[in-house]
Amino acid sequence: MSGMKTTMLLAALTALFMALGYTLGGSGGAVIALLVAAGMNFFTFWNADKIVLRMHDAREVDAQSAPDFYNLVRDLAQRAQLPMPRVYIIDQDAPNAFATGRNPDNAAVAATTGLLEMLSRDEVAGVMAHELGHVKNRDTLIMTMVATIAGAISMLANFGLFFRSSDNENGHGNMIASLLAVIVAPFAAMIVQMAISRTREYGADRAGAEISGNPHALASALAKIAGQAERIPNPVAERNPAAAQLYIVPTHVSELFSTHPATEKRIAALQDIAADMGAPALRVTATSAVPRASALSPHAAPSKDQPRRRSALDPNGR
Repeated sequence: MSGMKTTMLLAALTALFMALGYTLGGSGGAVIALLVAAGMNFFTFWNADKIVLRMHDAREVDAQSAPDFYNLVRDLAQRAQLPMPRVYIIDQDAPNAFATGRNPDNAAVAATTGLLEMLSRDEVAGVMAHELGHVKNRDTLIMTMVATIAGAISMLANFGLFFRSSDNENGHGNMIASLLAVIVAPFAAMIVQMAISRTREYGADRAGAEISGNPHALASALAKIAGQAERIPNPVAERNPAAAQLYIVPTHVSELFSTHPATEKRIAALQDIAADMGAPALRVTATSAVPRASALSPHAAPSKDQPRRRSALDPNGR
């Protein structure tokens, strides 16, 4: 059912792009829009992972350069019965992670140094299992295609604003077409994009819980990341807002306009999954700060007189 819903929403997004092309250029505009959408998706199919990784200045690691992190991903990939993905680390304080690639055989997963330093080993495992869940569900290609078409709709709508404004000055403008091109189409594209993304996030959370076998650790990680996402700047997301949909927790976006479900709802769903798996009940809530010492938060915040504790997966090995 989830796959059918995604296919229908993706078709609706493509149809919206064609309708916008028809509004601006008649039947010829619709055909051109369809060809542009096909060309963009073809390019994205082969190059999306390279674009995303280059955008984040990600560096590839292996068993020698980051043994703990690399071996953790390898073990999770084996549990998920997936080919070993390429593994990357991003030198960035903002805690986050994402997966990319057109299929499981060409997948890559990445995590920031901020995430590896902040989370416990079990929490990092939960996060990377979530990203492998995206790979297993083939979400990475779908979400990239969605972002590509949605971005094209916004670009075409901006062109429509300029084009229609010139017409209006000559007295030949069409107010209904202008409204469709400038306001309705981008807003509808955003709604469709959010619907697809939110469905996929819940699916990846469930897959991550099953792969790692520890839904509580993933819930705890989500709470910590969400708390810090609002505090620590993410320069890539600030330059390219569309990148926010890649992350396990988006940055600086209200729930109404977010491509992800609210963190509290995701945590509640994971707690239900934990109950189904027979795990002991533990309360985890999304807060505005990293949870201090508890059963789910082994890394207490250091005092001014104490050195910062680093995760066992700290890529710098200190």
